[in-house]
Amino acid sequence: MSDSKVLPPDLAVLVSLSGEGGVERMVLNLVNAIAEQGTRVDLLLIKTSSKHLDALHPQVNRIDLGSKHTATSLWPLRRYLKQAKPAALLAAKDRAGRMAVIARALAGSDKTRLLMRLGTNLTAALAHKSPWRMRLRRLPIRLLYPHIDRIIAVSEGVRQDTLAVSGVDPQKVSVVRNPVITPQLQTAAQAPVPHPWLEDSGIPVILGAGRLTLQKDFHTLIKAFAQLRERRPCRLIILGDGRQKAPLLELAESLGVTADLAFPGFTSNPYAYMKRAQLFVLSSRWEGSPNVLTEAMALGVPVVSTDCPSGPNEILDQGRIAPLVPVGDHLALAEAMGQVLDSPPQSEQLREAVAEYRAEISATHYLKLIG
Repeated sequence: MSDSKVLPPDLAVLVSLSGEGGVERMVLNLVNAIAEQGTRVDLLLIKTSSKHLDALHPQVNRIDLGSKHTATSLWPLRRYLKQAKPAALLAAKDRAGRMAVIARALAGSDKTRLLMRLGTNLTAALAHKSPWRMRLRRLPIRLLYPHIDRIIAVSEGVRQDTLAVSGVDPQKVSVVRNPVITPQLQTAAQAPVPHPWLEDSGIPVILGAGRLTLQKDFHTLIKAFAQLRERRPCRLIILGDGRQKAPLLELAESLGVTADLAFPGFTSNPYAYMKRAQLFVLSSRWEGSPNVLTEAMALGVPVVSTDCPSGPNEILDQGRIAPLVPVGDHLALAEAMGQVLDSPPQSEQLREAVAEYRAEISATHYLKLIG
């Protein structure tokens, strides 16, 4: 921290950056948009491995806490709070928020307002865990969340789940949409065509994107694609890396669709793919508020989504904007994909549906809650 700073920062943002995922991108979009509005921001980093930091606003004061894990950041954060005395501290995730409660108490920083952003439907995320694991996970939440001044959920579904899990006062939990849509999104979408299938060949391309994990359920998407491909020519591109890649490739081979399925891996610019795809599909089992779905709609791309907890039903207005299908139902997903390819909605309707996800609007709501 620079000794030349006279005034304490208006806001400190605590985040662990472990790559180029959606949470990391959303937090840095938010930090940049808040800084753009003239707020003095300290960005407190637990991990620093993210290419998103290359686009950090020049007015953001980056501070590396020198720890590699949230659990070992307690004393560096306590020291920072005692020295910098920020007006407010925003923790970007659940673990960081719980640790910030303890650090603030140890630092005696009662005047620092504490906020936490929650981006996951915890109940859905833990649904496949054992009951004792669920109870063990909920215990620190019920103990520590009441000491947070304001919890910010990324969707109403996450808000309701947070209230059920934590038992905190409903007045303390607010919904603010993710800062998904930035000018850089539109610019990145104009990049050169990243895959030969996206040239105008007359064969529609369906896109999926995300970590290749159980949560994203690309198994269901591939099964739905196989069903659809029996009825019409089409191709599927799935962006992302993860431990599920080998099982997904085996499934594709067993279904005989490998010739029309591509796994390009992780890309820092999925928007060049999105912009040129005829359909984007979200097949997730659970989310908080799916950024990729919002991004596709912001680019005017037709979409289909599972009705997973939480977020898609809010983004798609209970299915009035685009189809919502049951989680894990590949037949319903295939049917919806075919319907949207046959009768795509107007691009402007999709863009209007996600207007409140613009970064500057999200930043304004955050600043009001920060006070």
